[in-house]
Amino acid sequence: MNIEQRLATAVVQGLKTLYGQDVPAGQVQLQKTKKEFEGHLTLVVFPFLRMSRKGPEQTAQEIGEYLKANEPTVAAFNVVKGFLNITVSSAAWIDLLNSIHADEHYGIRPATPQSPLVMIEYSSPNTNKPLHLGHVRNNLLGNALANIIAANGNRVVKTNIVNDRGIHICKSMLAWQKYGNGETPQSSGKKGDHLIGDYYVAFDKHYKAEVAALMEEKGMTKEEAEAASPLMKEAREMLVKWEAGDPEVRALWKKMNDWVYAGFDETYKMMGVSFDKIYYESQTYLDGKKKVLEGLEKGLFYRKDDGSVWADLTNEGLDHKLLLRADGTSVYMTQDIGTAEQRFSDYPIDKMIYVVGNEQNYHFQVLSILLDRLGFEWGKSLVHFSYGMVELPEGKMKSREGTVVDADDLMAEMIATARETSGDLGKLEGLTPEEASEIARIVGLGALKYFILKVDARKNMTFNPKESIDFNGNTGPFIQYTYARIQSVLRKAHEAGIELPAALHSGIELSEKEEGLIQMVADFAAVVAQAGEDYSPSVIANFCYDLVKEYNQFYHDYSILREANEDVKVFRLVLSQEVGKIIRLGMGLLGIEVPNRM
Repeated sequence: MNIEQRLATAVVQGLKTLYGQDVPAGQVQLQKTKKEFEGHLTLVVFPFLRMSRKGPEQTAQEIGEYLKANEPTVAAFNVVKGFLNITVSSAAWIDLLNSIHADEHYGIRPATPQSPLVMIEYSSPNTNKPLHLGHVRNNLLGNALANIIAANGNRVVKTNIVNDRGIHICKSMLAWQKYGNGETPQSSGKKGDHLIGDYYVAFDKHYKAEVAALMEEKGMTKEEAEAASPLMKEAREMLVKWEAGDPEVRALWKKMNDWVYAGFDETYKMMGVSFDKIYYESQTYLDGKKKVLEGLEKGLFYRKDDGSVWADLTNEGLDHKLLLRADGTSVYMTQDIGTAEQRFSDYPIDKMIYVVGNEQNYHFQVLSILLDRLGFEWGKSLVHFSYGMVELPEGKMKSREGTVVDADDLMAEMIATARETSGDLGKLEGLTPEEASEIARIVGLGALKYFILKVDARKNMTFNPKESIDFNGNTGPFIQYTYARIQSVLRKAHEAGIELPAALHSGIELSEKEEGLIQMVADFAAVVAQAGEDYSPSVIANFCYDLVKEYNQFYHDYSILREANEDVKVFRLVLSQEVGKIIRLGMGLLGIEVPNRM
């Protein structure tokens, strides 16, 4: 039982003794005492005035006196109007620290075979280009969210849907056929996804030149020139052949996609993200068409005169939504229905979370309605984890024009910058080249991940690589450096022959700063629960920063290894160890490693 639970139980007992009334524990409101007042926890007494039939100050005074006399957790109290400010005893804080010290995974609730199964979809790349900065935010959010949902006692399945078919894929294929001269990842020394991305850009360059020439030479408007473009016509013909299963086109498609997947795997590995199951649009869109046609037969959808199939969503306050084109080809919505069908047959899903940018808000509103109509149990309650766009200080990015920030280049740049910055600050002294490289990797990627995850996911954000690598302020390296500092203190203690006990003695008096740190460490369990409830990795990130700020202040103000009183020294070492553990667990939920040395 934690301190709040003990106090709530004592308050319930006190109300029964003082006023003869039974009150449910849920009615006892305890909150952190505001900084300007003395105390740790504050009880709001207004709900109890009807039973006390006294004023707020007198009621608070009576409850305070009862608690002081009957609950050892309470060291002192003071009354401010209708608020009872309670000072918790040092012994109670040490008991709390002992219980956290005994729990290696404090704040993390393991799943059981009966736990709800939550499926989380993230990444969703196209096979015509490498992953870019936008995908980095998507993957980091999806991975962190999966960790947080699992830490709240759920079973989690991480999935990815790869957009491996469509006109954009054919553009890369056609450009490679026309301008590639048989180039491969091996012959060029390029990652497969980068190579294919180059041909996607090449297609756009040639297409634009073709349109410009038609406008100049034939006097066409831009729209006429685009419609007449031979290159675009060839790409569309290739798509028709792909849909028809043409062996040559399919063989080329498979070869080029395999190059891309090998490239993606490298990027995911470096980023530290993974998936339990990958779905491919080429394998789900036919299921989607089948499901839509089933819905049509049941009268859930309707067919227009041109043969296209639509859903009427006007009863839900929306419009009419196209599900199959007149030529029978599918749209993204059809593919998502097909993927849902496959997932539902693969897993007994209780909740489905889609990590997709906020430009798709309407899409997921519609998908939820359609899946519910089609009988998917989790359709109505699907969660669209909608996040804002990420830009650079220079502005937006465009894949077709090749102005995107490539994920691999970004990670390599972050690691190089971390190495340079750490070297300049003398943080790599005494390390072997291998150790220095590993720390540069951990710090560089930690800086990138933390900078992206500390921002409320719903907001658009600007990623600034230079700001993110700072060793001061609300950054990953600042938190990692504090963790390394704690490990250094613990190593020195071990070298001096100091062994940390399984449990501390409760006979020492604690300072306000030490009590505050224990309270913060204990808050981690509630923070993990809140992050899970709100689907908010930024809650964890900012908690880690606040904890580290508080610890650094303590480290600055109090001696640890030089403390003369042996019991106090051991207490401060255990407190430091537990702060380190919470940093490691919290950053781990965000997918961020913490180094033992820096």
